[in-house]
Amino acid sequence: MNELTTSYNHRLKVILCLMCCMLIPWVSVAQNVTIDASIDSLQRFIGEQAKIKLEVSCDASQKLQLPIFTDTIINGVEIIEVAKADTQYLNRKERMLVTQEYIVTSFDSAVYYLPPFEVLVDGKPYQSQSLALMVYPMEIDSENPEAIFPPKDVMQIPLSWIDSKGIVWKFFLLVLLIVVVTYLIVRYRDNKPIIRKVKVEPKLPPHEQAMLEIERIKDEKSWQKGELKAYYTELTNVIRVYIHERYGFNAMEKTSAEIIDFLQDNETAIEDLKQLFSTADLVKFAKYAPLMNENDMNLTSVVDFINQTKVEVDPNEKPAPTEITIEEKRSHRVKLALILGISVLVLIALLVVFYMGRDIYYLFF
Repeated sequence: MNELTTSYNHRLKVILCLMCCMLIPWVSVAQNVTIDASIDSLQRFIGEQAKIKLEVSCDASQKLQLPIFTDTIINGVEIIEVAKADTQYLNRKERMLVTQEYIVTSFDSAVYYLPPFEVLVDGKPYQSQSLALMVYPMEIDSENPEAIFPPKDVMQIPLSWIDSKGIVWKFFLLVLLIVVVTYLIVRYRDNKPIIRKVKVEPKLPPHEQAMLEIERIKDEKSWQKGELKAYYTELTNVIRVYIHERYGFNAMEKTSAEIIDFLQDNETAIEDLKQLFSTADLVKFAKYAPLMNENDMNLTSVVDFINQTKVEVDPNEKPAPTEITIEEKRSHRVKLALILGISVLVLIALLVVFYMGRDIYYLFF
């Protein structure tokens, strides 16, 4: 009973002492410098935080240096945070009020005496009043120990679609890329030629081909338009091609005289043809302008010569159209496009594999 009374009286004295420290303010005043220190609560449980406020008032022209703490104010009272000093100017900026706050805590139950805070004003020390802090231990219900639970184990969160949908979509994209790359590689290695079939009509007999050209020249009527040189050039070219196809004589590279000499050894009806070549040479080299009936007569002489010298072909022996197959390999440009496409898709596939592996690692590990 005496021990309980003594403990009670001790606690009562401490509380009264702490209340007196709070109710009776202590302000250091010297040479226009005032210092005040206060604490927001005199009592705290272990681990709870308390705020200490230090206020210093001095002339604005004076140099002020606040106290510097490392981790603790005194042994057992630790500093958690030091707020940035707040400066207010008063009396038309002739005076200044500097406020500094400290957040402190303690993890040992005891009554702590906090010594005065010392500041330097123009190098001269000034002190505040001392403070006190009483720290109580946490009360534990010893009769119900099951109320205190041990630390919980790490919870296993079930896998959801939201967490795994990114991996699934990347997997399908990777499969698609693999299929496309495989197809392009097969196309590149296959290198099959492009096959085209072309239908070739049999070549017309020389006289039929020559008569078609004669009909074309008639329809153009170039001699009636004053284009005599073009007219005789086309007309002589027709007869030269016919002679080459009919006799095997390269008339395209021969002169008119050489052609006439050749025909004299093979044909007799060449008098009109001589007149044609003579007139054509005069038109092309001497700018000769023949009469209208001469133009018609020279055209008729070509037709007569073809009809007299042509070799008829039996219609039953006329060759049928033939079909030829042309094989073309893919161009170099197509190969380059295939190589470029394969390279780009492989690079994209590697990036997809990297990001998919990263997602799997973060999800399961």
